[in-house]
This record gives sequence, structure tokens and C-alpha cells, in this order.
Amino acid sequence: MKPTYDLAREHLRRAAAMLQGGDSQSLQLRNIVERTITLIDELAEDAPDWNSNVLDLQTFRARRGL
Repeated sequence: MKPTYDLAREHLRRAAAMLQGGDSQSLQLRNIVERTITLIDELAEDAPDWNSNVLDLQTFRARRGL
């Protein structure tokens, strides 16, 4: 997994920890952040090994079924 994903996931985990309030808005935001963390983890599992920062759009579209 790219270090960027690791960093993003860590920032989101910190944000989720800060949203421990009992009000409904904090709960909704925490749920969004936690779901985003899950999506990053799922994306990282499907991501190929990155050898560069160049994205081949044709390969990307084929993987996504576009």
C-alpha cells in the first residue's frame, strides 16, 4: 500500500477518535469517517503495486469496469 493511504487512514482514525461526543452530529460524522477508513482499506487490497505515480487510465477503467 502507498504511504499516502497509510497517512490518510491514520488521519481519519485520529478524527474518529476526536468525534467521541454523544450528540447525533458527532455520531454521524464518526460513522462517515469510519466508513471512509473501511473504503481505503478495501481500495488498498485491490490496488496493484505502485511503481510510479503515473496512472494508466485504460488499465484503471478496465479494473473498475468502466
